[in-house]
Amino acid sequence: MSRVTRWLGGALVLLLAGLGTLAAGPAQAEPRDLDQGWEYRWGDSPFLADGTPAWTMPDHDTAWRPIAFPSNPPNRNGRRHAWFRITLPDGEWRDPVLYVYSIDLIAETYLGGERIYRHGSFAPDGSGPFVGWPWHMIELPEDFAGRTLHFRVYSDYTDIGLWGEVKLMERAELFGFILRHSAADLVVSALCLLLALLAGAFSLFQANRRNFAAIALFALAAGVMILAETQASQLLINAPLLWDFLAAGGYFALPVAIGLLLEHWFADHRPRLIRGIWQGHLGYLVLALGAAAAGWVNLSITFPVFDGLLVVSLTILLAAIAPRLRRLDPVQRAILASYAIFGALLLVDMLVAHGLLPWGRVPVSIGALAFALAIVGISLHAYARTQRDLKRLNQHLEQEVAQRTRQLQTLVERLETYSYTDPLTGLHNRRYFDELLVHEATRAQREDAPLALLIFDIDHFKAINDRHGHEAGDRVLAGVARTLASHFRDADVVCRLGGEEFVVLLPGADAANARSRGESLMNTLGGTVFWHHDRMLGPVTVSCGIAAYPEHVQEPLALVGLADQALYAAKQGGRNRAEVYA
Repeated sequence: MSRVTRWLGGALVLLLAGLGTLAAGPAQAEPRDLDQGWEYRWGDSPFLADGTPAWTMPDHDTAWRPIAFPSNPPNRNGRRHAWFRITLPDGEWRDPVLYVYSIDLIAETYLGGERIYRHGSFAPDGSGPFVGWPWHMIELPEDFAGRTLHFRVYSDYTDIGLWGEVKLMERAELFGFILRHSAADLVVSALCLLLALLAGAFSLFQANRRNFAAIALFALAAGVMILAETQASQLLINAPLLWDFLAAGGYFALPVAIGLLLEHWFADHRPRLIRGIWQGHLGYLVLALGAAAAGWVNLSITFPVFDGLLVVSLTILLAAIAPRLRRLDPVQRAILASYAIFGALLLVDMLVAHGLLPWGRVPVSIGALAFALAIVGISLHAYARTQRDLKRLNQHLEQEVAQRTRQLQTLVERLETYSYTDPLTGLHNRRYFDELLVHEATRAQREDAPLALLIFDIDHFKAINDRHGHEAGDRVLAGVARTLASHFRDADVVCRLGGEEFVVLLPGADAANARSRGESLMNTLGGTVFWHHDRMLGPVTVSCGIAAYPEHVQEPLALVGLADQALYAAKQGGRNRAEVYA
């Protein structure tokens, strides 16, 4: 049976486990920790002619030594091969499996001399490449009780052997166990990824883009790392090495995000040092993952190197920013405190991973949750403060209305004028045009009256900016706007859409009349010269696109799109010309 089939079968068992629990039947045996009775021996076993490892035979018992847990036996001295064994206990298990939290790095499992599980592939010399750090489910036969289970392990990593915890349990209980221990991580990961999406969107539109970008990167890195490291990810996609690459990418990116934020906050204090640190980590991320992907190094070895680099860089960062921490505002302090919680948990997890602290599940996701809650809390506080400010402002405005109604009305009218006016040209702006078009389209349909629309675009306007500067370009825009305003009748409405593009709405005009007026304007502009600081900027030419209702369309609101197509045709036809929508 393939590994994929076994995992799919396990997932099906998980789905049916609840139904099985409701049905009457014998009680399942409780999970049992296998934390006693282990033995080890260094080296690799020779193999008999039938492929059976010699060390699994009863006549090879003299070299075995007791060990509290099957990991990192004493006196390694650079050795890369080790064997571990344990006698399996009795118990009433209906579908027994052995659960192992992780193995450094690859292993084979034998029961009675027969291989029943393999993680990774062994070369003839007993070595093999790193294939990831998944959790392991080793299926056991019904008659396992009292038999000896052997583990053959190879590792060129800092650790060798089994890691974390080893349990004997029911298959269905194992999947429930995995999900129970992964639920919090999955929730926190989803929250961080959502936060990354929102912060990334804000970084595109808000003024404080760098802060939002750094927060988005940190949330993304934390979310990906937690998702990749949670045991439930193996049930989603059974690709351990892929998840380890994602975990490494998220883990290695965390100091880059922190450095980006601190460089912005401490721009006047050691910015080059902070920039050098996060750029160094970015370089390590690219180099380490690239080398591992190319097969030059095992991905596993990049983690301890990064751990050492992280401790050094965080120490330097803390020493650099400590004198200026009091200058941070409360929001910055809250974000930095959440980073500190996350960093402390990462440090504890690092110490556990390197055996400097006893093994235990370190709730790294709590640090990410603290960060997410800090950002959410800050956002809610800012929202509440904004609401209070708006309420006070409304009360103040009500008082102003009561005291100075006439002055406030004048101010409102002035603001309304500004909101509909382009400040550079004095013409109506895009907002005014959009509202007017709806009004005129409704009137034209109601009265069955014609309505024409012209879009003008200044030819080669970018060349004017590039050759003479943006101030000269503004002078041309203002001059063209004056010509447009004076050329058309009072009933026509001239607006600036944006950039070098203008639009004219002609109520009661058909396409032929509109074209005549457009060409007349182009002739006028052809004889107009614009000046800027004693430099001649003209004459200036324009291209024109024309569409009319009901000649070209039954819905007047579609005139803009049709006129824009005609403008494009005018541009393609050589510019300085008017084209009517065909």
